[in-house]
Amino acid sequence: MNNLPIQIRNAKLDDLPKIVEIYNSTIASRMVTADTSPVEVESRKEWFHSHNEKRPLQVVESDNEICAWISYQNFYGRPAYQKTAEISIYLHQNTRGKGLGAILLEKAIKECPSLQIENLLAFIFSHNIPSVKLFEKFGFEQWGFLPGVAELDSIKRDLVIMGRRIIE
Repeated sequence: MNNLPIQIRNAKLDDLPKIVEIYNSTIASRMVTADTSPVEVESRKEWFHSHNEKRPLQVVESDNEICAWISYQNFYGRPAYQKTAEISIYLHQNTRGKGLGAILLEKAIKECPSLQIENLLAFIFSHNIPSVKLFEKFGFEQWGFLPGVAELDSIKRDLVIMGRRIIE
């Protein structure tokens, strides 16, 4: 993946079916999302429209195909937290484990000052070791731990809140 040319751009509404397809492809693993069944494109339209120039939704293209997406969202929705954002990165199954996640996380960190983000958060299941290790590699630390807050297939799962202060 490191030698494939990629293009990152703001998502358009026409991209939403592919964004949802990539998201839905992660559900069965029970490692990435707390959704337990596929979501519908229609149900994600409000989420799509909640993004803006300071909290963009971006798609990643390779060979003119969307292969990943990045979402920045406000944390907790109160004005005092406006400089803190949650990031989500989702990769098409054919691009996982090839270094694309690292490329995108590095790009996201560099982009934070222009988005007025001083603190970047990621909410990760503790058993998702590849994601935890990826974020640690880029200087994220455990800022929170919520034991047993999710139940996936009758198994209680912990949620780790990883955080990093962004310095210009």
